[in-house]
Amino acid sequence: MIWDVFVDSFWDTLNLAPFLFVAYLFLEYVEHKSEGKVLSIIKRSRKFGPLIGSFVGLLPYCGVSAIASSFYSTRVIGIGTLFAVYLSTSDELVPIFLSEGVGSALIFKILLVKFFVALIFGGIVAFLFRKKETSGEDLTIRNFCNCSHCGCNESILRSAFWHSMNILMTVFVVSFFLGVCIENVGGMLSAETFGGGMTFVSCLVAGLIGLVPNCAASVVLAKLYLSGVIGFTALITGSLVVSGFGIIVLFQMNKNLRENVFIVLGLYGVSVVIGGVLLLLGM
Repeated sequence: MIWDVFVDSFWDTLNLAPFLFVAYLFLEYVEHKSEGKVLSIIKRSRKFGPLIGSFVGLLPYCGVSAIASSFYSTRVIGIGTLFAVYLSTSDELVPIFLSEGVGSALIFKILLVKFFVALIFGGIVAFLFRKKETSGEDLTIRNFCNCSHCGCNESILRSAFWHSMNILMTVFVVSFFLGVCIENVGGMLSAETFGGGMTFVSCLVAGLIGLVPNCAASVVLAKLYLSGVIGFTALITGSLVVSGFGIIVLFQMNKNLRENVFIVLGLYGVSVVIGGVLLLLGM
């Protein structure tokens, strides 16, 4: 089991590597080579951030949320966009359902709910923190460079490489540890754990599973649903919280701990509220 988790963690981290490298290369270019032109364009388009984030998060790839966390930590995107990406992220949920022959109508229904929840609450968060969104705060990638001693003044390629390695090592270690925990705990999950699987308790527990910053969280939720342990509402609740490696990267890069905790609790709170609403609607 340990070896299987090690291999899974290694491949998940390796799959993330090229996309993370490109993301940091872009950040380095914006900070050091574009003379503020790219950043100016990005800031002017922030009002569309939640809409763009809601679409991008639907991509069935575990690294989308990690890239969004990097962009938020360096203030390329705002907090509303980050919320939208997190809420719409589905990670491995769609591929698992497709491999199990789940009907396209159900998959579309799940993605549709996630998109509109992400758009609405991403927009609400962006509005509530509109002063922060439009404050013109400079990128903090330079501060991250200073902490990493990446030599960004010498080469943006070198800097992007070391930033990526710094994050990837953390992702691998945390992913491996959480993978071992999931393997040991996952087999003990049953309908009783979720209060029968079709109640508000099931939403609370599914949300906690979704908070696990690992691609395996969405896999567990998908298998629990397919085996009849949880219902549709609990699945939606858990999948809204799922953010892949995003939370790991957020805590690694963004040094404002209070802000990070607020984002995580807000994510969980929104998912539980939506779960409660869906239960009231008889879904």
